[in-house]
Amino acid sequence: MAIVVIGLNHRTAPLDVLERVTLNGDARAKALVDLRLRPNLSEVVLLSTCNRTEVYAATERFHGAYADIRDFFCGLAGLAPDELALHLVSQYDEEAATHLFEVAAGLRSAVLGESEILGQVRDAWQLAQREGTPRASLNLLFRRALEVGKRARSETGIGRGTASVSQAAVEMAEERLGSLSRSKVVVVGAGEVGEAAAVALAGRGVAELVVANRTPERGAALAARAGGRVVASRLLADELATADVVVTCTGAELPVIDHELMSSVVARRSARPLLVLDIAVPRDVERRAAELPGVTVLDIEDLSAWADRGRQARSGEAELVRAIVAEEVDRYLDDASAREVAPILGALHDRAEHVRQAELARFQRKLTELDPREREAVEALTRGLIAKLLRPPTVRLKEDAGTPRGERNASALRDLFDLP
Repeated sequence: MAIVVIGLNHRTAPLDVLERVTLNGDARAKALVDLRLRPNLSEVVLLSTCNRTEVYAATERFHGAYADIRDFFCGLAGLAPDELALHLVSQYDEEAATHLFEVAAGLRSAVLGESEILGQVRDAWQLAQREGTPRASLNLLFRRALEVGKRARSETGIGRGTASVSQAAVEMAEERLGSLSRSKVVVVGAGEVGEAAAVALAGRGVAELVVANRTPERGAALAARAGGRVVASRLLADELATADVVVTCTGAELPVIDHELMSSVVARRSARPLLVLDIAVPRDVERRAAELPGVTVLDIEDLSAWADRGRQARSGEAELVRAIVAEEVDRYLDDASAREVAPILGALHDRAEHVRQAELARFQRKLTELDPREREAVEALTRGLIAKLLRPPTVRLKEDAGTPRGERNASALRDLFDLP
């Protein structure tokens, strides 16, 4: 069984393509069911964040799995296979494990070492488990990925400083405007990213913090925690009319700030500048809104370019994390190989025990003449013979697991002993 990962991310696809394949809410669960029903995918986990959408799968046929997942992405993006191929990345087995471990550790994020991705990997796995799409192979892979992510942050400094998209967005606003102490900031969205943004803004001592959210109760809880106030989404235009900075981070499939809404806001601002940080994927702000006078819209691509400048400062920590990843990949491959040979070794030992018991039954009459100690000696003798005979193939199969030689040996054992 091979492990594959196929997907798009912020470094392989432009934002207008990436947002087409980003899945939120119930759409992720439906996509998992869709993928699991495809003929070449035995197990599936779907990871979809603002920076990437990737399908992890266990399969017997790599090329068939690639076609299944490519077609899935083509349907999401509305692109032909040749068009999508320019942005699609595929890896398998060791490379796939390395990729996921580096993702969980924050090495492949727009903001190096960001903390949010570890929770997103965990949530993706848990959703897949609820839908029943992963089994032993992917469960082992994702369990180890979470362990790697935790090790990276506890044993290195990869997560120090700017370690989230939300925090980076706030720092990017500060770089543009200077201090935010006199600014009114509106946060649109009270999910995990919105919460992190509001807390970061509160730490910067903004003059006024407003949370706008579709669900008032959740928005109110976040506003109370961050020392701000909450407004209903229908009153968003009124708040934007007097805001200095807007941070949008909803999970909506369509823009929550369209050209019409922003036009009405601009008309009430008397050319006062407005900085909009749209860190949602798909984007929350319609692109035409950025063309309006006085409005500056920065999105996830701008944030990624900004964050690249800070990567050099953490390059040493990144190397420490890569060493952890390499160590954990080796450990994972050893365990995965052992799991691969476990069924055939179990079948081999079961077959030998069946033969032993059958022979003892055949000589049952003669054995009844033995006293208990003699009978116990016969049991020990026959078990010992079986153990010694099976030890060489058992050791060799474990040592060669995951190699072409191991596969040949496993196939030979199945043929020679008529194993399932």
